[in-house]
Amino acid sequence: MKSKNLIVIIVILLTFVAGGVTSYFIFNNDSDIKKQALPKPEITDGVRGTMFGIDKNINEETIDNYLNRDDSVYRDMRMLIDEGDYESIGGDSYLSGIIKGFEAVPFPFLVNVTGLPEEVGNTYQGTTLFTLTEDGEYIANYKESMEYLKYYFPKDKNIFLMCGGGGYSGMMKSMLIALGWDKDKIYNTGGHWYYKGNNNIAIKNTTSGKVNYDFWKVTYHNIDFNKLHKVK
Repeated sequence: MKSKNLIVIIVILLTFVAGGVTSYFIFNNDSDIKKQALPKPEITDGVRGTMFGIDKNINEETIDNYLNRDDSVYRDMRMLIDEGDYESIGGDSYLSGIIKGFEAVPFPFLVNVTGLPEEVGNTYQGTTLFTLTEDGEYIANYKESMEYLKYYFPKDKNIFLMCGGGGYSGMMKSMLIALGWDKDKIYNTGGHWYYKGNNNIAIKNTTSGKVNYDFWKVTYHNIDFNKLHKVK
């Protein structure tokens, strides 16, 4: 009788051990998947590549496969309401939706925007952290400018950028590279207007025929320039 009880106890212990080992490997395999090496940034073909610099491998169609990585940050470069007329090119001047995990850092607050399509006109023309000169140099306007940039776009992380159509995110990538960021860790993943994946957070909604924007759903990094110290 004692022998049978001993056998039962041993079987139970082995079952727990096997289950623990299995869970360990499942957990670590999942972790390995999230940390697997990313393809190097590679500009796609055609206008999307030459005009915006959108990535060939990681873009609106594939970004769902690269979400939730603990070695990466996700930044949407749009304003909540952009002063540019993006409806004229089939877009939306309002931030109408965002991908889960992305945080909004408005690009027009970071640097003066140039090169927008003529139909769009001008975006925000106010104070910015940096000024882009005609010579292509980025000049800090505040003592804290670089500190803000490093916080929003940490150098030790992969950086996935997105906006409405791919323009702001392409400009942001160029800016970071010019200021010393590793070009092999930055991806212009394109425009949310073309995203058809499973991780969309709808901001725009229509209730009783009235259009509303639930901006409270967006993690939005506004900048209070009044609290910063100008470079003399």
